[in-house]
Amino acid sequence: MARPNEIKWDVVVIGAGAAGLLAAARCAELGCRTLLLEKNRKPGVKILMSGGTRCNLTHNTDAAGIMQAFGRKGRFLRTALQMLGPQDVVELFRQEGVTTKVEETGKIFPESDRALDVQQALLARLRRSEAVLRLDTSVTGIEKSELGFVIRTTDSVIHADNLIVSTGGASYPGCGTTGDGYAWLRTLGHKIVHPRPSLVPLTTREPWVAELSGVTLPDVMVRVMPRNFWPTDHDPPTRLAALRKKSIDERRGSVLFTHFGLSGPSILDVSRSVTAQSDMTSVDIALDLLPDRSFDELDEWWRKVCTEHGSRSIARMLGELVPQRLAEALLKLEHLPPDLRGAELTKPARRSLICRLKALCVPVSGTRGFAKAEVTAGGVSLDEVDPRTMQSKIVPGLYVIGEILDLDGWIGGFNFQSAFSTAWLAAESIHASRSSE
Repeated sequence: MARPNEIKWDVVVIGAGAAGLLAAARCAELGCRTLLLEKNRKPGVKILMSGGTRCNLTHNTDAAGIMQAFGRKGRFLRTALQMLGPQDVVELFRQEGVTTKVEETGKIFPESDRALDVQQALLARLRRSEAVLRLDTSVTGIEKSELGFVIRTTDSVIHADNLIVSTGGASYPGCGTTGDGYAWLRTLGHKIVHPRPSLVPLTTREPWVAELSGVTLPDVMVRVMPRNFWPTDHDPPTRLAALRKKSIDERRGSVLFTHFGLSGPSILDVSRSVTAQSDMTSVDIALDLLPDRSFDELDEWWRKVCTEHGSRSIARMLGELVPQRLAEALLKLEHLPPDLRGAELTKPARRSLICRLKALCVPVSGTRGFAKAEVTAGGVSLDEVDPRTMQSKIVPGLYVIGEILDLDGWIGGFNFQSAFSTAWLAAESIHASRSSE
């Protein structure tokens, strides 16, 4: 067989992650001579790490549910999801022998809980397609000519009619996703929206948060708020109403207190709104610890329990609502002694404590950065990519797919779905373009 640099390829795909593996396989299945380049010695490294090595493939929802996870940019995925939706992904892997399961949260995992099975399924399909995979090959530059693309690597010069860039973002740089593709696409004329961490834990300098390390709350409403968001009106219900109106972003779900700050699914989901701020220290996280109970309901509960059990300590009472360690931290923040009896709790103190339960403020100092971010926000501007084909509007024959796009969704398999759908659409679009020539 001729060496890859001795022939002109119909398609060259750069980046053998989830998107690149599927795109290359599908291009080859559709009759394109396809070369897949990967700078790592192993393909699909990030797949193996994802979902705690279980790989959350997609989410148990429809196309509209997937688009919702990406906010206002989700509409960009409409055509891609029509081509390959969540159930299509499930079926695709079933055909490769990977059965899946749906968890209570809607996340879809391999039944085996092995990310390795996902990686191996994609590689099996790639081998059957007869696409050529070259590992340990770093691309050093890309040029566009009248005859197509010239891709320069550390040891060869490769020519192609079509080019698919699927190099990922800048998250988990240990996997090789170090943002290489941004420079190439910028050179080709594309605008790069400033990349920033997303689905990333948040940090704080508050000592009491670190003291709660390990405490998990399964159901919390998390809000991103402007710093010092409380209005001057000190009536608690009015303050809480104002809080909801000023919210920059919100998600409901699990929260984990850590030695550095906050983590957990709902924290990761709102992190993109934190990193979007020009100054991340300009926002606070407000935690509604009891989202199903209103201020008035809690006020009535406290009045009743203090009346009926006036000799009981407020620490014990509060421990019925939240974990005991958190209860003690809340009382300390309220400057209330834990051994204070219920009968001694004044109305102002009671209402202030309820306000704390409904809007526990955690000032943000930053994030754990790209090293701990599951995906990258920012990337190639969506205005410059045709959502009907994934082809660049600036460079004919150039296709951009996966995480390198300015698209990032919630935790829960949404970002893998985007990778698979955009990959499939790019391959089908190239085939359609070649067929019409």
